[in-house]
Amino acid sequence: MSTPGLVHHLLSQTPELAFDPDMSAEEHRKWKRQVKRKLRDLLAFPDGANEPAPILISDEPRDGYRIQKWELYPEPYSVVPFLMLIPDGASESNCAPAVLCMPGSQQPKEAMCGEPWNASWVNNFGEHEFMAKHFVRAGFVAVAFDNPGTCELAHEDNRCHFRNALQLIWLGRTYEGLSTFHKLCALRWLRTLDSVDSTRIAACGHSLGAKPALLLGLLESSVKAVIWNGMASDWRKRDAVTNLSRVAPWHYMPGFARYFDYMDLMAALAPKPLLITEGGRLDDHLRIRKAFKLNGVSSNFKVTFMPNFADPGKRYRKKMPEGIRPDGYGQYANYDGDHYFKEDVAVPWLSKMMGVV
Repeated sequence: MSTPGLVHHLLSQTPELAFDPDMSAEEHRKWKRQVKRKLRDLLAFPDGANEPAPILISDEPRDGYRIQKWELYPEPYSVVPFLMLIPDGASESNCAPAVLCMPGSQQPKEAMCGEPWNASWVNNFGEHEFMAKHFVRAGFVAVAFDNPGTCELAHEDNRCHFRNALQLIWLGRTYEGLSTFHKLCALRWLRTLDSVDSTRIAACGHSLGAKPALLLGLLESSVKAVIWNGMASDWRKRDAVTNLSRVAPWHYMPGFARYFDYMDLMAALAPKPLLITEGGRLDDHLRIRKAFKLNGVSSNFKVTFMPNFADPGKRYRKKMPEGIRPDGYGQYANYDGDHYFKEDVAVPWLSKMMGVV
């Protein structure tokens, strides 16, 4: 009788473009094309083809690498600063692989580079959070961003990316679409640099940044691998079993859940290498794994778990119960609060995938 009951029912249905584990390899290829077309429509990218090239703002040496600050101009009235770490020795004759580094929530790009930051973000996990610095130390060109509406992309009179997300939806755009578009513009420029090996570019995202990393990897053939540094479980199912728990508006894209979930997009990523670093629901992982097996590359999909779930015997394997509290969801999704960049897993894995010695 209630509206929440109706919404719960709708969320419990299978999305229109959900991955079917019983697909043939040819059906999977056709399905992927459908998914990509629909995803591009939903992201509602603006036309930024005529915008000026990025401009170098500063260039400073560090121990073993350089740190450069650039400004990107993805569309009119939009300036997006980013940082790029370049390992010593990277040149036209010795081009390096590259990785786009996308932060969690309000983490500053400076923090990902191990640099001082001028923001209220608190680092609770020390050097684990220095994603870009870990990658440049391993020989990658690492490009670090702020999330839209945070850090340098915030405004002193409006420091609420919660509100920005709602206003973008009102305008027929989305927070996630804007975030992915920023990285897409940077990617197109990055491919032109003489010091970058354009055949070895990856996308790595932590928490809030994991989704644009996945979307960019799915839509752009030049992204050769994706790291999802977070838990991987079906978002529609989570909302349903937690009685429509409240989720921040930057996670919403109008029409998205009608067609697929992020787990379906991970299945569509196959055969491109994918790493999930912080566990999640085993049944959802199994669906994704079937997509990679279908493409004959099971080894291109890897999942690791947080310390409390490292032992397979401690992982929850039963059907998800309904009516659970949002703060209790983690125990059913093999996930706890040690949510930080897992450099000990991500950097070796990407180095192997990219052939970095």
